[in-house]
Amino acid sequence: MILQRYIAGNLVKGWLLVLLVLGAVFGLIGFIQELERTRFDYNALAVARYTISILPHQLVSLAPVIGLLGSIIALASMDRNNELTVISCSGFSRGSLLKAIALPTLALMATLWVCMEYVTPALKQSAEAQRHALRYRNEVRIPDGGVWSKNGNRYIHLEKMHEGGIPGDISMFEFDDQGRLQRALRAHKAKVSPKRTWTFQGVQEKRLENGQLVTRQFQQLEIDNLWSADELPTLTLDSDSMRLSVLSRYSQYRADSGQPTEKYLSTFWQKLLMPFTVGAMVLLATPISANLGARRNRSFGLDIALGALVGILFYLGAQIIFALGQLLGLNIPLVALTPTLIILLWALFLLHRMNW
Repeated sequence: MILQRYIAGNLVKGWLLVLLVLGAVFGLIGFIQELERTRFDYNALAVARYTISILPHQLVSLAPVIGLLGSIIALASMDRNNELTVISCSGFSRGSLLKAIALPTLALMATLWVCMEYVTPALKQSAEAQRHALRYRNEVRIPDGGVWSKNGNRYIHLEKMHEGGIPGDISMFEFDDQGRLQRALRAHKAKVSPKRTWTFQGVQEKRLENGQLVTRQFQQLEIDNLWSADELPTLTLDSDSMRLSVLSRYSQYRADSGQPTEKYLSTFWQKLLMPFTVGAMVLLATPISANLGARRNRSFGLDIALGALVGILFYLGAQIIFALGQLLGLNIPLVALTPTLIILLWALFLLHRMNW
């Protein structure tokens, strides 16, 4: 137990070291880039707050690299100081070594899931909202002309998002099966109720009746099967900023309403499986850095360089696999799992050849 705690403690220290280094590098780069966007009340201090708030989201996305490099630094340092040799000679088996590595790795994986669901999306959404308010001095925001939603022959356009997550300037168009417009309405704003029901307020409706266009005014009008309350804050962000649960529900909603789902499903499965990728990376780092007897032929710096190369190749390879999967219309969960399986099989092969 003492040796297991010692190995686990070194692993955690290695991860924290890489986390701090990457956090400092990416934080500084992001701060410098964001300084070019200062405007009105969005000054250098606000830029610093924004950069710090979105940094956890960036670091979570770098978790596989952090797991790989941190594990290599921890285990290679122990091997360089002959600590792993002494531990091996004391009767500590390879299985015990893997168990000592597995316990903190499982804790890291669980932490990543919690962060992706409860921590980093909320931080980034809040940071983006504050950034927009300071830069544009208002709380009305949706970039690039708003967002669209489709449900059968009905199309909804949301142009604004007011303070408190209140949708504004909403347009709706309904067509028949031949593509002819049957109904169009415009609402000033809407109140979002449970189960995706919106109460439009200040409504002007134009409906085709007996070949004539009839205009009516309504103070309130209910429309169902729209965005839910927890999806609204994410409409100003990309899919990578959504919580896992929101991504899952929103993907199902788009599928039920006949909208493309590939982008959101792909992001969901990549994020869901990312902690398993971290586990595979830690497993891969073990034979790379703790291969007894190889230290005389390989320097500590070479281990780090090898780890960095693996991280770069993994990132590029994963992007190629994801792009090909979408291009060929392959099974999205399988495509998302493929890079992790490749790393895992490679790690198991090297572990089989590992000297211990």
